Formats: sequence, structure tokens, C-alpha cells
Amino acid sequence: MQRGKPPLKGYWSLPGGAVETGERLEQAVRREVLEETGLVVKPAQLFTVFERIMRDDRGEAEYHYVLIDYVCRVAGGVLKAASDVSRVEWVSRAALSRYKITEGTLPVIMQAFKKR
Repeated sequence: MQRGKPPLKGYWSLPGGAVETGERLEQAVRREVLEETGLVVKPAQLFTVFERIMRDDRGEAEYHYVLIDYVCRVAGGVLKAASDVSRVEWVSRAALSRYKITEGTLPVIMQAFKKR
């Protein structure tokens, strides 16, 4: 999905967002994917966890993300850009190099392809 809002507007990434208070992680995964892509998914397994700290021009931490990626199976819905997303596409492994992808995302995708 291509991010439609800052930070990183125009970059491609995996669906995701903030976990709401009281929401379980797998519920957040299902909600965020549906909100951003129109797809109903079933989280199959926790895949990886990593941090991303984005710094401002002075080198100060501006954003600090803890990213928790799940492998999911599509269970329904229709792929369409929604919420804060400008575009969504199914992308083959061979085509990934043509996209401006957020830092740290491509290694996660490639690792998932290898473990598939």
C-alpha cells in the first residue's frame, strides 16, 4: 500500500497502525488491514518485531515505531485503497525493486517469501 499521509507520504509499506486501547494485537491487524486495503484477513502467525526510529534534521527522535508483522491469509473483501492510503496493489517479488518502500520493510517481505 502507498502511504497517503505524512510521515512518509508516497512511500510503499505494509498495512498497519496504532493499536487501540484494550484491543488485542490480532484484532488490530484485522482492523488496520480492512481499514487500509478493504481486505478481510485472518492473522496466521506472528512473523517479526522490529523498531524504527525516524530522526529530524537535528538528529532528535521524531517518530518511534515498534512494528509487529503478522503473516495473514485473505478471507474476503475487495482490494481497494482506503483510510490514509493512496494506492494498493498486489506486487510480485520480482517487481518490488520498482517501488519506493519504507526503510526496513523490504527485508521483512523478502524474509517472508523465503519462509513461505
